[in-house]
Amino acid sequence: MTNSVILVPQGAEYKAVCRSLRKNTELMPKVLSIPVGMQPLTKYLQQWDKQQVSPSKVLVMGLCGSLRQRYTVGDVVLYQHCTYQGQVQECDRSFTTQLYSPLHQQLSLVKGLTSDRVIWSATEKSHLGQTSDSDVVDMESFAAVQFFQQMGVAVTVLRVVSDDCQHDIPNLTDAISADGSLQTLPLAWGLIRQPIAATRLIRGSLQGLKVLEKVTQSLFING
Repeated sequence: MTNSVILVPQGAEYKAVCRSLRKNTELMPKVLSIPVGMQPLTKYLQQWDKQQVSPSKVLVMGLCGSLRQRYTVGDVVLYQHCTYQGQVQECDRSFTTQLYSPLHQQLSLVKGLTSDRVIWSATEKSHLGQTSDSDVVDMESFAAVQFFQQMGVAVTVLRVVSDDCQHDIPNLTDAISADGSLQTLPLAWGLIRQPIAATRLIRGSLQGLKVLEKVTQSLFING
């Protein structure tokens, strides 16, 4: 993983990955905090040259939602490809295989779907699983895979499931600002309005973040 960069959505996901790597900073890949959402990330990547980073490999990490019953909270998934509005972007096969080989007992190869809004209802998750032929959903991966594939940089996606497809989570779309940051008050209000769903989301997110830390350690520290 020399000359590699990890992209992680800002906030708790970014902090979880950084916690795993902070004791070994000299040998570790560079970790960059990215905006939440397709459009904010696309704008961020358009300014990529200002990052002064020229990686040979890019790994997108973070949490995701399940679209199928077989994938539950805490499952680690590695994307084969990612779909957005009918377009499909393949992840780099050799890089994906490199990550899969040492972790194959801990993770599943999946088909990812990227959405430009929060997919919060169980009904829609199940529907998307059937109609999109995808296994999990997130809000950033397609933009990153498309951008780096066009640059000729090997890119793939490793995420952890934080909500299943059988239960609703709060609709937090309004809590994500146009620049891809989370707004505290709309986020809090969204959680308060749906307390049962909020409790489920928080529990799943905490579990997912713990697994995200562990799989980061497995990849970059232990092996």
